[in-house]
Amino acid sequence: MKTFTITEGKAQLSALVEQVSSTKKPIVIGRAGKPLVQLVPYEPGNPSGRIGCHEGKIELADDFDEWGEEESESFGMVAE
Repeated sequence: MKTFTITEGKAQLSALVEQVSSTKKPIVIGRAGKPLVQLVPYEPGNPSGRIGCHEGKIELADDFDEWGEEESESFGMVAE
């Protein structure tokens, strides 16, 4: 993996972005020989997203969200 200094990265940002985009290989930008950030190619996420991704795959019991008397009392939900 190629490494560049911050100064080099700043001066060559457009070229580095083009290089990463075309080669699909990340580039590291660092300071004093220590890596700080990594420039990586963009990869679009799952267009369907995560919300609802398990719809129809999981079954919940009919009483799933019902609390027992002990739980209800501990939250002050039952009149004494």
